[in-house]
Amino acid sequence: MSNDETSDGQLELISFRIADQEFCLDIMAVREIRGWAPATPLPHSPAYVRGVINLRGAVLPILDLKARLGLGACEPSARSVIIVVHAGTRLVGLLVDAVSEILAADLATVQPTPNVGCDTVGRFVRGIIAQEDRMISWIAIDDVMPNDELAEAA
Repeated sequence: MSNDETSDGQLELISFRIADQEFCLDIMAVREIRGWAPATPLPHSPAYVRGVINLRGAVLPILDLKARLGLGACEPSARSVIIVVHAGTRLVGLLVDAVSEILAADLATVQPTPNVGCDTVGRFVRGIIAQEDRMISWIAIDDVMPNDELAEAA
């Protein structure tokens, strides 16, 4: 059983929006949700690394999740939020447009990621959750930022 499922096969996920798309991730990976704060850029960092912020005395790398997923760069606004998550063994902040809600989903209802001829899609998306008239991509948070890239960004 993975960390994100309960003993009865239920998933607890937090959903968020990036542009017009909805995504979710395991709620157990989330440490906190904070409002947008400008990040200090780091030279020679990947385009999806916005920079770093001070999180209670710790340096926290901020990733533009929209850019990391290949959807273009995010233009932060007053509604933008940073989701602080555990990615592997590190803390990282994910810049998203807005947090929507906490979802409960049955693991059996998660559809596999469709094969679209690109390995990257399957690496970042664990599956698709269909709820009512919504299609929510379940993000594989540990694969969004490989540990060696996190070490370079921090």
